[in-house]
Amino acid sequence: MAAARPKLLYLVTEDWYFWSHRLPMARAARDAGFEVAVATRVDRHGALIEGEGFRLLPLPWHRRSLNPLEALSSIARLVALYRREAPDLVHHVAVKPVLFGGLAAWLAGVPAVVNALAGLGTMFIGTGGLKARLAGLVARPALGAVLRRRNSLTLLQNEDDRRTLAGQGLIDQGRTWIIRGSGIETDHYAVLPEPPAPPVAIGCAARLLANKGIDRLVEAVALLRAKGLDVRLIVAGRPDPANPTSFPQDTLDGWAARPEVELAGHLSDVRELWRRCHVAALPTLGGEGLPKSLLEAAASGRAIVATDVPGCREVARNGENAILVPPGDVAALAAALETLVRDPELRRRYGTASRRIVESDMASDKVGARTVALYRAALKGAAGAASPAREAS
Repeated sequence: MAAARPKLLYLVTEDWYFWSHRLPMARAARDAGFEVAVATRVDRHGALIEGEGFRLLPLPWHRRSLNPLEALSSIARLVALYRREAPDLVHHVAVKPVLFGGLAAWLAGVPAVVNALAGLGTMFIGTGGLKARLAGLVARPALGAVLRRRNSLTLLQNEDDRRTLAGQGLIDQGRTWIIRGSGIETDHYAVLPEPPAPPVAIGCAARLLANKGIDRLVEAVALLRAKGLDVRLIVAGRPDPANPTSFPQDTLDGWAARPEVELAGHLSDVRELWRRCHVAALPTLGGEGLPKSLLEAAASGRAIVATDVPGCREVARNGENAILVPPGDVAALAAALETLVRDPELRRRYGTASRRIVESDMASDKVGARTVALYRAALKGAAGAASPAREAS
């Protein structure tokens, strides 16, 4: 009789995030013989997820809720789910699933856990307001307890985050893996020729959040226009009302009224953005893991301007394929953009280097293979780790 396939369960807050950021990993696991299930809040991507052969387990939770009673209810619901599904391995994605899912996995006796933090977010960079900072003070000790469990491996996307978490005593470095990014389909994202110029178009693909620095980018492009440069800014993305740093509609309306700014909204195929743009920009204030938008731009052969923060530095390398600037510095951002606007040959060299960087360990096949190795290591380690039932005996 054939051996049963190991059961892998992903816990993700939103179906769109799983579809956008974890699909290559899940496909690699499926193709390697894992039975894959996805527990998430279902909005628009449920049918797509099921179409991949993954079992969909809908969850009625809210990503940004800080209500303690709702948190307890969510954890109890996850305990029941884990006991019913009996996964061999759970993969928690982002802080809330790591915290809630980690506690539930302990209570339910899940054998092996992968806790993935794709960036450290507002809890560590302090841009989410007073409530978010207070929540972070409460959450960090619990986060450390979950990440340091013996049957748990921590998955990060850059070395900076590993140093930060280790420095705060939240992780065991020996049980930490680095996989840079979520995997980019390099066949799908082919190198695109630059569009005609002028104008020189600067593209940014991001949710419309203050954390992403979109307001600084609008200011920087206005400075270039004031110098007489024929430039245009195209922003692909939409607000995220569940996020406390989402820009209000009146701010977005003001930007859209500017002749040099186009708010393109959500694009089902982001290649349309890079087909129209000469330069990719992401002036984030921090908290990134490894920005997927920069991976997509780099795969499309675009030069990059980004802030010198963890995550961005992994794919945007100063003087190689990008110009890095201090976060929040509008003048430096404008100067970096101006350099690339005025120098098409530099854009070409940087674009070629961008593609080369992505084709290294960031391509989806390499990320998938590394992820499967992580899962197998977690299962192998779980075989010798004590379960909660054994620990209690």
